Amino acid sequence: MKELILILIAASITNNFVLTYFLGICPFIGVSNKIESAAGLGIATTFVMTMAATVTWLIYHYILTPFNLMFLQYVTFIIVIASFVQFVEMFIRKVSPPLYKALGIFLPLITTNCAILGLTLFMVLRDYSFLESVIFGLGAGIGFTLALVLMASMREELVFSEVPEPLKGAGITLIMAGMLALAFMGFGGIISG
Repeated sequence: MKELILILIAASITNNFVLTYFLGICPFIGVSNKIESAAGLGIATTFVMTMAATVTWLIYHYILTPFNLMFLQYVTFIIVIASFVQFVEMFIRKVSPPLYKALGIFLPLITTNCAILGLTLFMVLRDYSFLESVIFGLGAGIGFTLALVLMASMREELVFSEVPEPLKGAGITLIMAGMLALAFMGFGGIISG
C-alpha cells in the first residue's frame, strides 16, 4: 500500500510529467487560459491516462510479450490512446457542448499528447505491476491536471497585472511556466520513481 501511495505522489507532484519531464507542453500552454477549460482538459486527460495505462499494461503483458511482438509496442499504444480520446471527445460533445467548444482543437490533440505516450512507455520501462500501472496513470493525470489548473489560475490573475509590453502574451506565459517548473523542482528528491 505504501508503494502505491508513493507512486501516486511521485507521478503527480515530484515527477510531474509537465513540470519535470516537460511532456504535454502544447496543451499546457494552449488550454491554460481559463480554469474551467484547463480543469476539463485535465479531467479528460486523467481519464485517458488511467485507462491507457490499464489497457496497455494488459496488452503488453498478455499479447505483445508472450507472442514476442514488442516491436508493435508504439503502434499498439497509440491506437489504444486514440481510441480512448475518441470516446472522451464524443462524451464531452454530448454532455457539455460549451466545454467541447472551449477545448477546441486541443481535445483531439490529446491523442498526440506525448505525456500519455510517455506514461505508457515509462510504465513498461519501470516494470510496474498492473495495480502500480493504474495508480501511475491516475497520478500522472492528477499531476497534469494540477499543472494546467495552476497555470490557468495564474494566467487569469495576470489579466489584472501590469505586464511590460515586450513580455505580454507568450513571453510572460513562458516565464510563468518556468517559475512553476522551478517551484516543482523543490519537491525533487522527496520521492523518486
